[in-house]
Amino acid sequence: MAQLTLTAFLSLDGVMQAPGGREEDPSDGFDHGGWLVPFADEDMGRFMVEVFDRADAFLLGRRTYEIFAGYWPQVTDPDDPIASRLNTLPKHVVSRTLDRVDWHGSRLVEGDLVEAVTRLKEGPGREVQVHGSARLAQGLIAHGLLDRLNLLVFPVFLGSGRRLFPEGGTPTAFELTGHRTTGTGATIQTYRPTGPATFGTFGAGE
Repeated sequence: MAQLTLTAFLSLDGVMQAPGGREEDPSDGFDHGGWLVPFADEDMGRFMVEVFDRADAFLLGRRTYEIFAGYWPQVTDPDDPIASRLNTLPKHVVSRTLDRVDWHGSRLVEGDLVEAVTRLKEGPGREVQVHGSARLAQGLIAHGLLDRLNLLVFPVFLGSGRRLFPEGGTPTAFELTGHRTTGTGATIQTYRPTGPATFGTFGAGE
């Protein structure tokens, strides 16, 4: 069975919207696009190559798919460790508005999301990877479908924007399974969901 993993870029206040460019995703009036760029370095690049090297397929939301499809097919170097994976491996696209996807190896996810993702996870391979795709990621978290989260947290506060963990989500506990820090001060944290969050109260003297 394949694991379903999420890799997300977050600000200190949990925003994951439009990390890579000014016009990447200005929806809801977001005007801080490109906030990750000043912190990108070789440490981040090495980690991302490690992530993509484990991929056997991708599960993407519409906006992330369109961003990727507009850029990565133009990177034709077969030795590029990220482009070579994205351009050749299967890409499953979740969208309510697209009626076709033209990037090589892409197909629209049809029917119930939970059932479709469960079938993907039951197939062969190491990882089906989600990158970005905030609304899709929120749905996967809400249904307990993710097996691992790679969260790259950058030292910047934005104050607005779409967050990975919105208000009203189901309280969930996680186990930290990996941690490193980049040269620009970003932390890379890998978590495994362990079930519902538990709660307690400190007694006197604790």
